[in-house]
Amino acid sequence: MTQNFDIIIVGGGAAGFFTAINIVEKNSKLKVAILERGSEVLTKVRVSGGGRCNVTHACFEPNELVKFYPRGEKELRGPFHQFCSGDTIQWFEKHGVELKIEDDGRMFPVSNSSQTIIDCFLKATAKLGITVLTAQSVQSIFKKENFWKVETQNQNYIAEKLVLATGSNPKIWEMLQTFGHAIVSPVPSLFTFNIKDPRIKELPGVAAQVTVKVKDTKLESTGPLLITHWGMSGPAILKLSAWGARILHDKNYQFTIFVNWLNGVDTEDAEKILKDLKQEHAKKAVSKKSPFDFPNRLWESLVLASSIDLETKWADLSKIQLQNLANQLTNGTFQVNGKSTFKEEFVTAGGIDLKEINFKTMESKLHENLYFAGEIVNIDAITGGFNFQNAWTSGFIVANSI
Repeated sequence: MTQNFDIIIVGGGAAGFFTAINIVEKNSKLKVAILERGSEVLTKVRVSGGGRCNVTHACFEPNELVKFYPRGEKELRGPFHQFCSGDTIQWFEKHGVELKIEDDGRMFPVSNSSQTIIDCFLKATAKLGITVLTAQSVQSIFKKENFWKVETQNQNYIAEKLVLATGSNPKIWEMLQTFGHAIVSPVPSLFTFNIKDPRIKELPGVAAQVTVKVKDTKLESTGPLLITHWGMSGPAILKLSAWGARILHDKNYQFTIFVNWLNGVDTEDAEKILKDLKQEHAKKAVSKKSPFDFPNRLWESLVLASSIDLETKWADLSKIQLQNLANQLTNGTFQVNGKSTFKEEFVTAGGIDLKEINFKTMESKLHENLYFAGEIVNIDAITGGFNFQNAWTSGFIVANSI
């Protein structure tokens, strides 16, 4: 049995729904179907942002926004001039969803629930008469004269235009390779570092503003670092994992990092600060109170790691101990052995080679009437709502060009 549509969208996630809704809002005569392989749609939206859905980021200048994309920076400049974060806010407001900005720039629904976004999409598809079909795992895709034929395990579909919004789906990438598309092999992005080290073993939950560097690379990032049961996480680490996705994959996730707990202060300056503290607090125990902007527990751990007893007073610090402490503070060396997925932010670097896509339309340069939206292409961002913004922008452009 074969069903006919004007447009078939494969992938019932954020990009697929956004594309479908915008197509029919611009042209209500078009018959559109969304095919989803799972039993439920929008599952990633549901769990994203800790169940709150980090819809976008309060960065409204396209040339600034592109800087959050380790892959896609150059290509997204044009698309973001067509549809940027400000447009996303307006779009959702128009559809009855108010967004709010948090201190770090991330934007969430005022309801603090991803269900608000899901309900918005489901309501819109129902109202616009968009067909949503679940449990439709695509087995093959053919080009037949001027039509695309999509076969799932129990049904055939034919449409003039085909939109692939399947995210990081290896099976679909393989099909595209048979059409001559080049796929940049996928590697994980956005992951935390597994580190077993006595200095941080007892400190899960402790956070600090740091600078982190990866040894023998140019990779460096600043921001909050969070110590976890497994090692290190937080924005400083996640940024490194995104920008270094390929490099760290090639190192098989075995590498050394340098952590500067004083953020921008170098070892020499740290030594001077410690010498001043030695004068000022001569009679006090070094380990008692952190003189820096991070928790006492972390300070105590770094003091011990510098071969200084907990009872030692500032006045009794030797030159070597001072140097050790300055070094621990500004250049702590940690060995990373492996990675862990960051919560539910399963983001992949890799996908359709960007050279094969027309970014004015998001259409394939190799095949007419074949479009791409979302993470199926080799674009990914750091955490903070940027991956969703790519889904909205690419979906909007596909809808526009169709």
